[in-house]
Amino acid sequence: MKNIAKLFTLASFTIASHFFLLPATAADSQGEAEALHVLNRLGYGPRPGDIDRVMKIGVDKYIEQQLNPQFIPLPDSLTAKLKSLEVSSQSAGSVLFDYQKALKDTRDESDASQKKRRELVGRIVEETAEARLYRALQSPRQLEEVMVDFWFNHFNVYSAKGLDRALVASYERDAIRPYVFGNFRDLLGATAKHPAMLFYLDNWLSTSANFQPSGRGGKLQGAKAKANGLNENYAREVMELHTLGVDGGYTQRDVTELARMLTGWTFDPRAMVRNNQNFHFDAERHDKGSKTWLGKTIAPSGQAEAEYALDVLATHPSTAHHLSYKLAQYFVQDNPPPALVDRLAKRYLETRGDIRSVLQTLFSSPEFRDPGSIAAKYKTPYQFVISALRASDIQVKNIRPALGAMAQLGMPLYGSQTPDGYKNTQDAWLNPDALTRRINFATALATGRLAFDKVIDEGDKMGKKQLLKQADDKPERAAVMDALDANALMQTLGPGISKRTRDLISGNQPALRASLVLGSPDFMQH
Repeated sequence: MKNIAKLFTLASFTIASHFFLLPATAADSQGEAEALHVLNRLGYGPRPGDIDRVMKIGVDKYIEQQLNPQFIPLPDSLTAKLKSLEVSSQSAGSVLFDYQKALKDTRDESDASQKKRRELVGRIVEETAEARLYRALQSPRQLEEVMVDFWFNHFNVYSAKGLDRALVASYERDAIRPYVFGNFRDLLGATAKHPAMLFYLDNWLSTSANFQPSGRGGKLQGAKAKANGLNENYAREVMELHTLGVDGGYTQRDVTELARMLTGWTFDPRAMVRNNQNFHFDAERHDKGSKTWLGKTIAPSGQAEAEYALDVLATHPSTAHHLSYKLAQYFVQDNPPPALVDRLAKRYLETRGDIRSVLQTLFSSPEFRDPGSIAAKYKTPYQFVISALRASDIQVKNIRPALGAMAQLGMPLYGSQTPDGYKNTQDAWLNPDALTRRINFATALATGRLAFDKVIDEGDKMGKKQLLKQADDKPERAAVMDALDANALMQTLGPGISKRTRDLISGNQPALRASLVLGSPDFMQH
């Protein structure tokens, strides 16, 4: 088993290189390095020819284009693929109806019913994932896809929690995607009112302490028996995670008072299915007393109380700093320079939360352009898998191996159970076991052992657990696709692969070279 021995050699090299801080990049020229830098940070890495294209138009022009994606046409093939995914265009109520019907029609535990449930629910799960991954892989609007992932993670919901299986597609499409470059207050409000967030953090069940359902219009399907008073989950997370930050200057009393202001913010599954009504303010469930929040007395005013709270949170200096830190950490370094964070926060407050303006300030900053920031970030599993597929120029027809790899690497798509989402720092993802799993995926991809070219039949949709088994990366698995060309990979990645790594690769058997490229420390940095 010489090949397996080589894989262990590769794993040992990669792990040792990471922990002994092997330099991750050696730029052949400043222009190439800058082009690769923006392709890696504003997107998911280069496809063949991308470095030359960015150098031709210039880095500044490329950044400007990426900040205005509405002027970048999508490829016809991607548009056609997205149109073929029914879940992408269905309303939240329509998908919820399909989901609930699937559960209702397969209540018994017979093999036939379980298979039918997997197929029906699997269609929703898989098409939601396909829409995200095909955009990340093929869209020339790369920064838009990065920001969709960033903001979804910031306003995380867990797709495997009950109804959220059916609501995540709409949440990303309707509450996240339209606002990724817009005003933060609009994004905050859209996520606060979407049924996916209302359900995930239980605000849909929150009521005043003395709520007594009348049996009239305020009663919700399935919620009447569960409504047992005030729920503080969303109120806590919207301040701690979404806006002010953990040290943002609020108290436990502020959490309770904001939760009272948010009572009545809910949704009715029946109204969603019948009338596509995704948000509902239920005055019966609302706490009608006065509140004291962040040092101010809030007079009773129904839904307007929480709208006012979101206004305050969106323009608060602590929010400006919290969001600026997260953006600088994501795009520059794990420990971003305080001066950069301060400048971004200042710009945020000057523009009252205009996200595009903050990003313009970030991308034009000397800290972002500094050579020390190049390849200073360690790829998350999501970034690693997507960038490997883009660099390989594989025409992906089957996303299951990618979904399986992300799950095996600890980052299942839409799978963060906690509201703080996934970390994007090296400490969160760099360890020997995770590196070995990355190398296994790199080897399976490079040697053609993952069936990315297999078209998924409509009748072959699978449940989530089955989807996550599709990255069978055992070294002895037979090849099902052509092996990757290491020279083509290195041409695509340009200065992202250092001379030291190139020399190491050239000294190995040709059959292992592509695996060495994708499994190298260089490729895992960006």
